[in-house]
Amino acid sequence: MAAAAPGRRAYAGGGPRIGETGKFEGEFKVQEKAPFIKHRLDVWERLRSKYLEELGKKPHEPIKIELPDGKVKEGRSFETTALEIAQGISKGLADSVVVAKVFYREPIASLKQCVAADIDDDEPEDAAAAAQSQGAVLWDLNRPLEGSCRLELLKFDDPQGQDVFWHSSAHILGQAMERAFGCHLTIGPALESGFYYDGFFGDRKLKAEDFTLIEKNAMDICKEQQAFERCVITKEEALELFSENPFKVQLITNKVPDGSLTSCYRCGPLVDLCRGPHIPSTGRAKAFTITKNSAAYWLGDQNLDSLQRLYGIAFPSDKQMKEYKNFLAEAAKRDHRNIGKQHELFMHHPWASPGSTFWFPAGARLYNTLIDFMRKEYRLRGFTEVVTPNMYSAALFKQSGHYQNYKEDMYSLDVEKQEWMLKPMNCPGHFLMFDARIRSYKELPIRFADFGVLHRNEDSGALSGLTRVRRFQQDDAHIFVRPD
Repeated sequence: MAAAAPGRRAYAGGGPRIGETGKFEGEFKVQEKAPFIKHRLDVWERLRSKYLEELGKKPHEPIKIELPDGKVKEGRSFETTALEIAQGISKGLADSVVVAKVFYREPIASLKQCVAADIDDDEPEDAAAAAQSQGAVLWDLNRPLEGSCRLELLKFDDPQGQDVFWHSSAHILGQAMERAFGCHLTIGPALESGFYYDGFFGDRKLKAEDFTLIEKNAMDICKEQQAFERCVITKEEALELFSENPFKVQLITNKVPDGSLTSCYRCGPLVDLCRGPHIPSTGRAKAFTITKNSAAYWLGDQNLDSLQRLYGIAFPSDKQMKEYKNFLAEAAKRDHRNIGKQHELFMHHPWASPGSTFWFPAGARLYNTLIDFMRKEYRLRGFTEVVTPNMYSAALFKQSGHYQNYKEDMYSLDVEKQEWMLKPMNCPGHFLMFDARIRSYKELPIRFADFGVLHRNEDSGALSGLTRVRRFQQDDAHIFVRPD
């Protein structure tokens, strides 16, 4: 995600802003019940009333809603909700379903209206995008359906249901952070297991007792059963709504084109930019915990403001939380970092070569045993092992496109006043070998395997054991085949 372009600084009114340097400017005070919360709610109430009035003018026409078992329910557009359909089937289903997955029979205009302003470009594909790739759209349970459709009701055990549940839980976490400290929230996505939210706290550094307070606030929010409400607004309205949060203003300024619409959600006093969808209310989360914290940078740029990131996880039941914590306890016993230290298999030096593994004799034996096993498997599968250089001219990576897209993640060297680079992957070298002479189709497929040493310039804060390193070798192979 790019920072604000020149001439497009994050500024709205006379409040705090992102200045010319790309950093926060203005007054910030850590406090409960920060004044900007009331201002935001006042603007929300006005915009929400306008939005509901516009929805009320939509035609309420008969629609058909097909269920997975083939049964068809009757409904009315902009009136019937997926939650009502679930309630008509059983109370148990209505209480356990997380989100609706809707396959509309005809194009729906509202699906093309909104531009998402809350998405970090570096985050992996979320459930909404995954559903869209399947020709479906994830839909709030309490949002009226807009046309005839096929309807699936997803529970927490569905991966897309989990993603929505944890995205909603991130809003709960954000509200808890805001409630306790009046921080400026930035981005809070769902993860593969849980969620996080980044906040700007000025010079205030969070401590262990602060996490306890935030977690208590989160559980209070869950017990309050705050409904998630959706609203579609213009870019200008969004800038007014979030005028006191310069980080949100920058997202809106850079990601929402002039004349476009975006969506936001409210739960309790929290209003946030969001494309949704969400669980019906915060009460669906019965168990909530903060798992860890870390430092972060606004837009991932170390030259911009320092943020504090809180990670969490939530579940629909206390039983699921207990099972999760038991799983973590068992996993900790098997943590490869602890085993490596206990049995003197490997080590990492904190300053001599961070992210590069030192293998002790016992570890080296394990390492070589694994390599021998892989070589045997390569032979069985028709692969031929090759050896390629560790260092190449930058010109090769410019030709392959790696230089333009991954230069910051590669190590560069000055060799006789020319730029050279340590290879981060083996594929360019394999292509050079394939291109070394004219090949006959009778030679294909050609299978090259390589145990070459790779280097990637990972951020020091991301380094972790053997799972995130700067120097490594991998099961790396490429197959050259005919087009058919």
